Amino acid sequence: MTSTESNKLETFYYDDGVVKKFLLATVLWGVVALLLGVVVAVQLSDWRFNFNTSWLTFGRLRPLHTNAAIFAFAGNAIFAGMYHSSQRLLKARMFSDLLSQIHFWGWQLIIVAAAITLPLGITVSKEYAELEWPIDLAITFVWVVFAVNFVGTMIKRREKHMYVAIWFYIATIVTVAVLHVVNSIALPVSFWKSYSVYAGVQDALVQWWYGHNAVAFFLTTPFLGLMYYYVPKAAGQPVYSYRLSIIHFWSLVFIYIWAGPHHLLYTALPEWAQTLGMVFSVMLIAPSWGGMINGLLTIRGVWDRVRKDPILKFFVAALTFYGMATFEGPLLSVKSISALGHYTDWIIGHVHGGTLGWNGFMIAAMLYYVVPKIWKTRLYSERLANIHFWVGFLGILMYVVSMWIAGITQGLMLRSITPAGQLAYPDFIETVVRLIPLYWVRATGGTLYLVGFLILGYNILRTVAQAPKSAPEAQTAPALAKLNPNDLLKGRPHRHLEAMPAVFTVLTLLAVLVGSIIEIMPTLMAHNYVGLTQKTLPYRPLELLGRDIYVKEGCYTCHSQMVRPLPSEVLRYGKRTTAEDSMYDFPHQWGSKRTGPDLANLGGKFPDLWHYRHMLDPREMSPKSIMPAYPWLAIEKVDFKGVTKKMKVMKSLGVPYSEAEIQYGESLARDHAKQIASQLATQGVPATVEDREIVALIAYLQRLGRAGGVQ
Repeated sequence: MTSTESNKLETFYYDDGVVKKFLLATVLWGVVALLLGVVVAVQLSDWRFNFNTSWLTFGRLRPLHTNAAIFAFAGNAIFAGMYHSSQRLLKARMFSDLLSQIHFWGWQLIIVAAAITLPLGITVSKEYAELEWPIDLAITFVWVVFAVNFVGTMIKRREKHMYVAIWFYIATIVTVAVLHVVNSIALPVSFWKSYSVYAGVQDALVQWWYGHNAVAFFLTTPFLGLMYYYVPKAAGQPVYSYRLSIIHFWSLVFIYIWAGPHHLLYTALPEWAQTLGMVFSVMLIAPSWGGMINGLLTIRGVWDRVRKDPILKFFVAALTFYGMATFEGPLLSVKSISALGHYTDWIIGHVHGGTLGWNGFMIAAMLYYVVPKIWKTRLYSERLANIHFWVGFLGILMYVVSMWIAGITQGLMLRSITPAGQLAYPDFIETVVRLIPLYWVRATGGTLYLVGFLILGYNILRTVAQAPKSAPEAQTAPALAKLNPNDLLKGRPHRHLEAMPAVFTVLTLLAVLVGSIIEIMPTLMAHNYVGLTQKTLPYRPLELLGRDIYVKEGCYTCHSQMVRPLPSEVLRYGKRTTAEDSMYDFPHQWGSKRTGPDLANLGGKFPDLWHYRHMLDPREMSPKSIMPAYPWLAIEKVDFKGVTKKMKVMKSLGVPYSEAEIQYGESLARDHAKQIASQLATQGVPATVEDREIVALIAYLQRLGRAGGVQ
């Protein structure tokens, strides 16, 4: 291509229509996600707000809240910002308008599918990946559509060098694809039921490799890309340091992927994996703070504007919360601190400091910046935007501080041992009751944050309503000149790398895969690492059905099944949990929060009647309990006929069921249920419970902690 040809201006138009759709979807789903957050916070404050309705219980709504917040609210914001900024950074319209529309509508259909299935109890119980296999396939399809559209746009770009924001977008696209595919592999039992191919320790490691890096590459890297584009735009000056951007990017994408095991400290995970996760988590402080510093220093020289400009105010606060969260995360990854904070509300406070402060405020700043520009008008009210900031900021403080206090308080109470070597607070519910006032503070803070976002929604809608009708503006830019191989021999190698998107993408993928392979493959390939010391029997047919009911009701959102080797936990719950205890759990049920006590050794501690009465009315057995009641379990019938197919799938996953056990699985389950129901009948329970879900759940609960089978 000659110099004359390369300098010839080409005319094109940005596709802002899809950006507008994603922006409005962000506002809509933001309200839904935050409203759900307030609802589940109130449910924890007062159990009566579960309304004795199956699809409105905390166990079913909490996964819906997290999915709505991450994938509906943040997801639509990410796509809006990426479509808007990428076209301008690459000086090109998106590769395909059709793919853009498929991406938008496909993503909204996925969100609606999640909103329907999760309240119905259709879940695989994997944190941040609860959706069943048909929806997972839809996510894969839509993500491929998005990736093709983005890569195609990079190919047809008119800007030779890829700006730093594009680097983070590339990392997001390739890494989320790897995370989703690997973690979601499952064998279907039916259209709405499947079992993960990983179990126990293996599943825990894969799940938190995914879970932690879903935060890293869905809630961090794309938002850093948005930060690198919108903060300089709002400040009216270039990013503080190009070199720091390079160090920030490559160190972050390489180190972050190793940190997942810090969610599994003191568990049955191999010690080497725990240590690896802890070390890399602590190392994360450096690149994370490098990004925060780069963002804040970009606003240097215009600090006087921050007091009046709500957009800059939101950006500064978001970056500050990012810095706080990325210091607190590594802090909580240190084993001694994790021993106190894990399974408590401290983790909830940490997570929401990041999501509400970093992600939520970044989204607000982006909306206030982009909407007026893309609709070619002024923001309806800067005053309302400033009110939103202070209401939301107060809400975050109330939320986070209350959860810090609640988590540390409960952690200290649970581990407190008297000089006589006994638990100072033997009844778990004692530690929960102390937190109820703080739960109300949390709910109030969440409500304030929701009110702030409703103010944003009103402000945005009024801004759109007042916008004049206008035709798309024509853009001009010279065509992309061909890459000269001789340029690669000159200095500034990273600058040349930015002109080669394919090479850049491959190197990014390799940076991510190194840690993933080294960390995960030994656990997946080796089966003798667990050091089996006892024979573990698979779940009996009725127990397997009961486990599926446990998953359906979301019991894992409040209960763990992992007794850590800490003196207080062994005293409270019994023997520490070993790898073989969960080797047939597809997926694992170790849990991530204890709103109720650990259940790892529950089997045999209470008679069947206790469990029956406890599920129908927890207050009858524990007057101060905040657990919702589950009366429908005594009404809904067990799917005995489905157990044979479930056992066949389990056998294909390595569970040692015999052909006879599978063949007679239904009759074995019915006989087991009849045995439990007969015993309950002698104690006044109606004989009609023989084929009800509560009997199967009781069978499962009585099995916990009895890896060698029920004696």
